[in-house]
Amino acid sequence: MTEALDLADNAAADHAVQAAAERLHTALVDNQPCAPIRDLIGERDINLAYAVQQQLNAHRLAAGATVVGRKIGATSAAVQQQLGVDTPDLGVLFDDMEYDASAPIDISGLLQPKVEGEIAFVLKADLAEGDLDLDQIAAAVDYAVAAIEVCDSRIEAWDISFADTVADNASAGGYVLGAERRTLDDFSPKDAAMTMTVTGQDDSVGTGAASLGDPLIALQWLARQARDLGDPLRAGQVVLSGALGPMRPAAPGADVELTIDGLGSVAISFSQKES
Repeated sequence: MTEALDLADNAAADHAVQAAAERLHTALVDNQPCAPIRDLIGERDINLAYAVQQQLNAHRLAAGATVVGRKIGATSAAVQQQLGVDTPDLGVLFDDMEYDASAPIDISGLLQPKVEGEIAFVLKADLAEGDLDLDQIAAAVDYAVAAIEVCDSRIEAWDISFADTVADNASAGGYVLGAERRTLDDFSPKDAAMTMTVTGQDDSVGTGAASLGDPLIALQWLARQARDLGDPLRAGQVVLSGALGPMRPAAPGADVELTIDGLGSVAISFSQKES
């Protein structure tokens, strides 16, 4: 099936969006992966996919979660080629997604987690008005910090098309921030080298240039897309600006350490509570 419905039929589109959001929400609440939702909305319809994401995230807001930031995904050419697209995607970070690096992450609260090494930006100004050129983007950054993103998919076996991952809040699971903060006066995101080690796996390595050529360009894309979607980036929010190297699976007992030149290191471990 190339496209699941005729978009001229608004009632059918609304029904498909609602059904897809409910499928994903049930997977989230039950902590059990679900089938892909592309049978409902097609593989690449970005408008329907973001409509599903908004409905899915509305469930979390209704349950008391608070938005604390955003994440950008599919920033590398390799991932875009895998998903058959030429554009990144975005998701929402909620207050219950931040993990404390001092304590193991209980993997039983996740479905099928993977980790990525990224540069996070914390904003000191809204990005809601103006041209959103790179000078404005850089001026809005309070500081940069090393971050491990814990990606997680509600879609069984990570069997995702672009629409699946967008609808599923860009496969957001959680994140951990490092302790060292650097302003852009003394840190160049584009040139920063990254190494992430995960127990029993090849190292994930890369540089800031892996994220759309420069994490600040990724932040600019995100700011413009978020504004177009009617929910611009705000001061105080955390932004995960995209993976600097390949994603790695996480399993119980895994130790993860991320080092980014200029931002220091952050480490996490994964545990599983006995039932």
